[in-house]
Amino acid sequence: MTEYSGPILAEGSRKSRISKVRPWVVVLAPLLAILFQVYVPQLFSYLSYLELPLLVTVYFSLQKRSQLAGTLFGASVGLIQDSLSHLPIGMFGIVKTLVGYFAGSLSLRFDVENPFIRFILSFFFFFFHQFFYWVLARALLGQLIDFNPVQNLVFGLLNAAVAIPLFLILDKLKVTE
Repeated sequence: MTEYSGPILAEGSRKSRISKVRPWVVVLAPLLAILFQVYVPQLFSYLSYLELPLLVTVYFSLQKRSQLAGTLFGASVGLIQDSLSHLPIGMFGIVKTLVGYFAGSLSLRFDVENPFIRFILSFFFFFFHQFFYWVLARALLGQLIDFNPVQNLVFGLLNAAVAIPLFLILDKLKVTE
């Protein structure tokens, strides 16, 4: 093995307690996040930048520390979000599947309990999500939607700032053994 094959920042995660997420949290958290995404921006348009289903996908994919679990979770959340939106079915499914896979992959390398790492990963995955949604909309649907990098960077920072307290709340709902 080479010196680069081990976890980069996962030293603290080996020492951390083993934890499991309650099954009702795994079902209820994404459902509430999707309902928030669909209905709250209709009442409060200034909250339309929040991508709570993405943040929940990132959280659970990081917690499972599995590429397969992250992929399946991302696909499930994305397809449910697609079914409740007016957009073509499959767009969020594809993008959130990619996010789930890569979050599961990165969770094997980083200490995902660290709030700074969580902030950086949430920011990165928001930008990743927006960019790949834009690519897929142009490539698969031929839609000419706008991709404003500066706006997406600002919204990414705002989503990352929301992710920290959201992840702490979800951490409180874990069962520690």
